[in-house]
Amino acid sequence: MLTIIFFLSSGLFLGWSLGANDAANIFGTAVGTKMIKFKTAAVICSVFIIIGAIISGAGASHTLGKLGAVNELAGAFIVALSAAVTVMWMTKAGLPVSTSQAIVGAIIGWNFFAKTPTSMSSLTKIVGTWIFSPILSAIFAFLLFFLTKKIVEGTKIHLLKLDTYTRIGLILVGAFGSYSLGANNIGNVMGVFINSSPFKDITIAGLLQLSSIQQLFLLGGIAIAFGVFTYSKKVMMTVGSGIFKLSPVTALVVVLASSITLFLFASQGLHNFLTSYHLPAFPLVPVSSSQAVVGSVMGISLAKGGGNLNYKKLGQISLGWVATPLASSIMAYVGLFFMQNVFMQNVFK
Repeated sequence: MLTIIFFLSSGLFLGWSLGANDAANIFGTAVGTKMIKFKTAAVICSVFIIIGAIISGAGASHTLGKLGAVNELAGAFIVALSAAVTVMWMTKAGLPVSTSQAIVGAIIGWNFFAKTPTSMSSLTKIVGTWIFSPILSAIFAFLLFFLTKKIVEGTKIHLLKLDTYTRIGLILVGAFGSYSLGANNIGNVMGVFINSSPFKDITIAGLLQLSSIQQLFLLGGIAIAFGVFTYSKKVMMTVGSGIFKLSPVTALVVVLASSITLFLFASQGLHNFLTSYHLPAFPLVPVSSSQAVVGSVMGISLAKGGGNLNYKKLGQISLGWVATPLASSIMAYVGLFFMQNVFMQNVFK
């Protein structure tokens, strides 16, 4: 049992890192504009991340499984640890790094070490979302900005009422975004453990059934929540005010646009509905909330003329997105070598 807990600890560490970095982006704009207190945001974010992870987390995790099926618990430990250390390093620098990129890089490192071919179709699909998701989020933000502006100007809401409505909107949209994040990104945290899961399906009080995967996702969701509470404030402030100065209303637009993007790439029900009618559907892929939020902020900036963007900060963030999968891949390969040759643990079958 202690061995299992030890090997799962890297996944929990990765969950903490995701909570400290990616999950914070859901409420970063609200906290950055001082519309919602950090503690309030952290509680709402944590609760809905856990709910989203348990109920809808399975969909996006399948694509990671196709990219590389990490089939030994010790190997999954190193893969998750490599991604977590990379994310923590970027978080310490105050950059909203992509946890999706970190785990993908680590899985590719495992593929190289295990001499397992990397599924190029899955990799292409995932890398495509890294490019497409911030663009899609920017488009949503751009359109929602003008829609919101038209509604506010057309209804002539009093400033005090507008402030109240905006706070309520930020809470509701933040809850939706947190649910979407839990559903979409829990695969990053615990997806590598699915093929070597130590849990069995259980029934609680004869009513609630939890599969082995849902138990993994519950643990991961709790770890993410812990990360939100303990270490997310710095990244919240970077996203909320470091790239482009946001008003409370534009902050609401940013959260809604990025949340919609996350939901589209996580909803298995929507995917099945569209494919059943032979319509194009969004791939079920874990996408980065950081990229979605940064895309939304850029969309708002472009809607306002694009004059006040902090290009230096954007350059630093972009550099982090390039460095993350490379660093994670190298770290995983080296870690797997030590785990197998020094600690004598099987890291692949």
